[in-house]
Amino acid sequence: MTRMLFREDAYLREAQGTVIAHTPEGGIVLDQTNFYPTGGGQPGDSGTLIWQGRSLPIATTVKAAGDRIALVPAEPQPLPPVGQTVEQSLDWDRRHRHMRVHSALHLLSVVVPFGVTGGSISASHGRLDFDMPDAPADRDELQDSLNAYVGLDAVVTEDWITQAQLDENPDLVKTMAVQPPRGAGAIRLIRIGTLHEPIDLQPCGGTHVARLGEIGALRLGKIEKKGRVNRRVYLHLDS
Repeated sequence: MTRMLFREDAYLREAQGTVIAHTPEGGIVLDQTNFYPTGGGQPGDSGTLIWQGRSLPIATTVKAAGDRIALVPAEPQPLPPVGQTVEQSLDWDRRHRHMRVHSALHLLSVVVPFGVTGGSISASHGRLDFDMPDAPADRDELQDSLNAYVGLDAVVTEDWITQAQLDENPDLVKTMAVQPPRGAGAIRLIRIGTLHEPIDLQPCGGTHVARLGEIGALRLGKIEKKGRVNRRVYLHLDS
């Protein structure tokens, strides 16, 4: 499997890796990577691979067979050969904006206390779909609550629990459409706030900011009706 350096340090912008395979689709599989693969509504990372005076732009990153991660070139070019050591340079601005949006969506799930049926993340905004029959009554109050949480500058950390512990605490799972991955043993939790007074705690495999203050000002966007009991809520970064 590919070692997930982004799990060990979400702020790692550059890293070495060795090519261990090429996928049939032309992706590059490394023994370790700081590039996050598409998943959980968060887009795959982009950036550049550099080796022996050559560079290859990477358009996105995806999961591959056998718990591996494949970096997908942006254009047809000769690939670094198997066994070659490469330098991985992340498009950091894009990734950090994904981290800000992702953490902000966790806050959105706090101020809108309904089951989440879907979601997506981009570099400028994100959205969550909620299992709620009526639109929120006071948009300004929701936006103020979100920005008040950001203003607390609380820490964002991770914990790990077993599948049995998750089964004993089903309320941790807010996403109704996508359940946490099982079969791998431990399940990762993202905690916002302190151990004894968390603002939010839920399973998540994505990358997040270290403190809420990094998110910056938030702006509540459109609220759309998506079915009889579903509402789609958009959330935007102000800068």
